[in-house]
Amino acid sequence: MRQLIITRQEAGQRLDKLLGKYLNKAPKSFLYKMLRKKNITLNGRKAAGNEQLQEGDEVKLFFSEETFAKFSQVKIQKTDAKLDVIYEDAHVLLMNKPCGILSQKSKDTDISMVEHLISYLLAEGAVTEESLRTFRPSVVNRLDRNTSGILAAGKDLAGAQMLSGLFRDRSLHKYYYCLVKGVLKEKKRISGYLTKDGHLNRVSIHSEASLDDAMSIETEYEPLQTNGEVTLLKVLLVTGRSHQIRAHLSSIGHPIVGDFKYGDPALNAAYEERYRLKSQLLHSGLLVFPELPEPFSYLGGRTFWAPYPKKFSRILKGEGFDAWPLGTRGD
Repeated sequence: MRQLIITRQEAGQRLDKLLGKYLNKAPKSFLYKMLRKKNITLNGRKAAGNEQLQEGDEVKLFFSEETFAKFSQVKIQKTDAKLDVIYEDAHVLLMNKPCGILSQKSKDTDISMVEHLISYLLAEGAVTEESLRTFRPSVVNRLDRNTSGILAAGKDLAGAQMLSGLFRDRSLHKYYYCLVKGVLKEKKRISGYLTKDGHLNRVSIHSEASLDDAMSIETEYEPLQTNGEVTLLKVLLVTGRSHQIRAHLSSIGHPIVGDFKYGDPALNAAYEERYRLKSQLLHSGLLVFPELPEPFSYLGGRTFWAPYPKKFSRILKGEGFDAWPLGTRGD
């Protein structure tokens, strides 16, 4: 028999969801059979599985160790990478993702920011290998492998649900900084339609919804500085589609410097020779929270910055720009 006392990280989810994580190799039919036979109980009573768990609830599983070994498996890929933490509290963590690392793994052998996050939380004692059976912290937004900047993660279920809701309803504003070809002088919001080719991992931008799978997009940009050849932009991602900023800016003749998929080959070659640049200069540098109700009112209206990567800063200085405004870590 094993006894599980529901922690703050695990509270808020249904009992059957928790059981599916704890016994992650067991079929659902087995779990519901065990509930019906009272081999799994909640607070000493028979449970149906749809109960919403509260902190302090007691779940008992009357199984043999052989059954646990058969149906429960925890796989942890520990890393020794240092996490660049921008902000952390009991519920959420904001980190600055380097260029060249996946936000989330695409195959089992990948090491992504999620593995770095879990290793960090294990080292600081915020989670244990046992607690990872029933709740696994993860990032709630994604950045392209070669885009740097702010990733948000839920350390517990409540934090993950809150952040996911804000990204889903777009009330949490995400600002990106990029260096683009040409001179832009006015703040502008542009719109269009995006289609994706999954085989080529490439998107196309159209002025009209000519295809059934076309998705409407909106991108807002504000020029910050220019040296007469390239412009530093602050970009608000109004809609969050795959490769949206890169493809949208390229479609209006202002591709991002270093973008070898949507960019200008001659410009990219010049920056590669001058600075050994091999990826797009696109950085998710600013996150602005909306006003929030309890228990997250303390985050309402707060602003968080992620400093530029060293190469981005070095290129800006080399091209006559300053590093404003990404020089600090918090509000």
